[in-house]
Amino acid sequence: MIPRADSHLEALHAAWIELDAGPTITVIEELSAMVSTNRVFRVGLSDHTHVVAKVSSYGSYFSFAEDHDRIHRCVVGLQGTRFATTLADVVTRHGRPFTYYDGRLWVAFYRELERRRTLPRVLTPAMINSLGREMAEFHLACAGAARTLAPSSKSIKSDAIHLLDLLESPFAPKNFDLAPERIGRLRRHTHDLLTNLEAIGYDYWDKIPVLIDWNLGNFSVDMHSDDTFSLFSRWDYDWFRIEPRVMDFYFLSRVSSATGDRTEWAYSPHTLTEPSFVALLRSYHAVAPLTEAEIRFIPESYRFFILNYVVREGARFFQPELCQQFRREAASWYLPALDHLDIAPLLEVIA
Repeated sequence: MIPRADSHLEALHAAWIELDAGPTITVIEELSAMVSTNRVFRVGLSDHTHVVAKVSSYGSYFSFAEDHDRIHRCVVGLQGTRFATTLADVVTRHGRPFTYYDGRLWVAFYRELERRRTLPRVLTPAMINSLGREMAEFHLACAGAARTLAPSSKSIKSDAIHLLDLLESPFAPKNFDLAPERIGRLRRHTHDLLTNLEAIGYDYWDKIPVLIDWNLGNFSVDMHSDDTFSLFSRWDYDWFRIEPRVMDFYFLSRVSSATGDRTEWAYSPHTLTEPSFVALLRSYHAVAPLTEAEIRFIPESYRFFILNYVVREGARFFQPELCQQFRREAASWYLPALDHLDIAPLLEVIA
C-alpha cells in the first residue's frame, strides 16, 4: 500500500517520471529506520521487479550526485572480482548514475540486491575471524577499483577545517546548542585531529572507497557449515567516502563487539580495544598487512566520525532528538573517553 502523500513521496514519483525507465510504480513500501533524516523506500514496478529509492535532504545535492557517480564506478571497477555483485548499483540513465534534484530534496534509485543471512548481535570467534578476512579481501578489491575513480571533492581534512571554523564562531554555542565549555572541548579535538593529519602526511595516504557504516542492518552474508561466512551483499551508502581503509574500522569494532550497542544508539570508543576487535584486526592483518601508522590512526578515524557525523552534520542527518543527545554525549562522553584510550592491544597485532 502506498503511504500517505508527502514531499518525499512526491519527489520519488517525480524522479521516477524523469528517469523514464519504462515500467510504472505500482506499490511503495517504506524501509526507513527513522533514525536519520533520509527516507528509504522499496518500489514495486509494473514489470514485477523492484528498486530501492533513497530520498534525502542530508548534506548537499552536489555531494550526493558525486558520491553516486563514484559508487557506480566502484561497482564497475569490482567486476572481475568475487565482489562483482556485492554492492547495490545505482540505476543509470544514458550510461550515467541517475540522480534527481528539485531544489529541496534529492533522489537516487538502486538495483535491489538479494539478501542472505544477517549476522547475530554477538559473533562467535569463527565469525569474527571471517569478518576480518572478508573485509581485508573487500578492501583489496576496492583498492583496485579506486584506480578508476576521480578524486573526491571532500576529505577528512576539508571537513575538519570547516568544523573548526564553525566552532571558532562566537555563535557556536547557540548554533550547536551546547555550553561554551563543551564547544571548547570540541574545538580542541578538531584542532588535534588536524594537527595529527598534518603530522602523518594524510594527503599522501592511499584512498579507497569506504562505506563506514557497517551496522548489522546494512549487509548480509553467506554462512558456511563451520560457522565462517562470505560477504554476500551490501546496501546503504549514507557515509560513503574515498578515504584510507582505516575509516571502516570503528563500525567493524561495533559489529565484532561483545558489548555492542546496536540497539542503544551510542557511539562509545570502548569497542576499539575489546579482545574481539583485536582478533578481527589480526585476521585482517594476515590478509592485508597493516602498518603501525594505520593502527595509530584508528583512534583518529573514530575522532573524525564523532566530530563530522555527530557534531558537524548531526542536525542534517539524525532526527532532532537524537542529534541533540549525540552532540551532548560527544562533548561529555565520547571524546573525553578517547583521551584515555590505550591502543597497546592493537599495536600487538603487528608486533
